[in-house]
Amino acid sequence: MRRALVAAFSALVLSVAGCGYHTAGSAAHLPNSVHTLAVPVFQNATQSYHLEVAFTQAIVKEFSSRTSYHLVSSGDDADATLQGTITSYQVLPLTYNSQTGQSSSFEITVKARIVLLDRNHKTLYQNSNYLFRQQYETTQDLVTFIQEDPAAAQRLSRDFAQGVVSDILESF
Repeated sequence: MRRALVAAFSALVLSVAGCGYHTAGSAAHLPNSVHTLAVPVFQNATQSYHLEVAFTQAIVKEFSSRTSYHLVSSGDDADATLQGTITSYQVLPLTYNSQTGQSSSFEITVKARIVLLDRNHKTLYQNSNYLFRQQYETTQDLVTFIQEDPAAAQRLSRDFAQGVVSDILESF
């Protein structure tokens, strides 16, 4: 009886453990014919200066580190082109210092649209509603003050790139 119970439990664990898992790239949105990927500089529909550059560079770095695709900046020679647009950028205060009345922490929110097109302009992947957030604190002492929002935007661009590349490669 005990052996039957152990065997049934083992079979159940093994069958559940295999569900939903696959090797990276096995469920990719990209067809096997894609070897060259163009990532032109994203469009920036916000007032934030050079945000599109940080996001484009993060995407290029993430694709370079996780795939063997040859990356180019122009879509003319590429098998597929990844187009991005940053549609919204907000910095909102989260907490206030009760003694000074100044904001002591902030949250950056970025919305973006991503479209991956093949050589014939057929959509391979699209997400119009990427939303990423990053929090940061400010220093109150003017002697040690460091402008923290550019570093927060850099961290946000890395999170964004990891999410986009994972979505494209792993179909999640």
